[in-house]
Amino acid sequence: MSESAFSNRIVQSLLDTDFYKLTMMQAVLHNYPNVDVEWEFRCRNGEDLRPYLDEIKHQIELLCELSLSPEHLAFLERITFIKPDFLRFLGLFRFNTRYVKTTIENDELCIRLHGPWLHVILFEVPLLAIVSEVRNRHRYPDTLLSQARDRLYDKFEWLTTHATTDELAELKVADFGTRRRFSYRVQEEMLGVLKNDFPGQFVGTSNVHLARQLDLKPLGTMAHEWIMAHQQLGPRLIDSQIAALDCWVREYRGLLGIALTDCITTDAFLNDFDLYFAKLFDGLRHDSGDPVKWAEKCISHYQKLGIDPMSKTLVFSDGLNLPKALDIFRALRGRINVSFGIGTNLTADIPGIAPMNMVLKMTACAGQAVAKISDEPGKTQCKDPNFVAYLRHVFKVPDLPSPEKPA
Repeated sequence: MSESAFSNRIVQSLLDTDFYKLTMMQAVLHNYPNVDVEWEFRCRNGEDLRPYLDEIKHQIELLCELSLSPEHLAFLERITFIKPDFLRFLGLFRFNTRYVKTTIENDELCIRLHGPWLHVILFEVPLLAIVSEVRNRHRYPDTLLSQARDRLYDKFEWLTTHATTDELAELKVADFGTRRRFSYRVQEEMLGVLKNDFPGQFVGTSNVHLARQLDLKPLGTMAHEWIMAHQQLGPRLIDSQIAALDCWVREYRGLLGIALTDCITTDAFLNDFDLYFAKLFDGLRHDSGDPVKWAEKCISHYQKLGIDPMSKTLVFSDGLNLPKALDIFRALRGRINVSFGIGTNLTADIPGIAPMNMVLKMTACAGQAVAKISDEPGKTQCKDPNFVAYLRHVFKVPDLPSPEKPA
């Protein structure tokens, strides 16, 4: 049966988001309930999204209808580290569009968030999913679920042809594809196929709603925003990463122990990731730069601290597909545990269709600029170049040329 890739509603529930938004939200409730933040949307490939402004605004208004049902709350209650007071707060939570401004500026779609971190934190993932699906409905209205499904089975066939049975038994893959999915229905369909037919180990999804619907494990810990915010919340800028990790440890007491390394480059992160944190956290997540070189740094760091790398896990989540994941797996097999979170390549890979390339990032916290300086030149994000320069100076990060500028 040929079914449309689209349904009436784009965002299905408050849980139709990445799990790490909820884990960070609980930590914000307990530690920073009154801190204001600002966020800005950016379309990285310069695509003209102006024709979709009215429909995007309409879908944002629909978010205000969402609330958590007793069944949703019962699902979350079974997760041991979700606290009762946070569940009560979520039971009352509603999206509020007073914190969202959607306009056209300089001939580009502009989305800005400004308000209490606690009340804007859940906007990021559904807003990106809305922009992506609204654009896809207009550009590719006749797309069928079968096209996405067939593409995924082609990938399975490639994997079974190129990987041995032993490799497949160890290859762990998860879905991290909510924010740039082609549509909700495509993500739902892909997860059903992955759960039933993936030739390796399919270990879960970042999407909490679909984890509940399909009896999968919800996955995720922290995002860049957690560490970025501490650039203005910690006692001193030089101690901001330590403050972020310390706060996380106090909140989760050893659970949710995968730390993100590339907020101010991995080198700067590892300088702060001492024996205390290296023992407490279960592993690290890669999100920019060369994945194998990054892994070698992490393995070397653990060894230098006297920690067996095979007791830790590296999670890879930067623009992955199955061939890349297999290459990384082979390079590191037997040296450290690895897992792969694949996003757009699972939920927005349909023949003849170009997926969105967009981000919605925190730009300020407590009225001051925050920045992300990733391991990949050109991915630096901050609206205040003076703050970036100061951040580089404090953490001794060299100012590398971006791909657009000559070295």
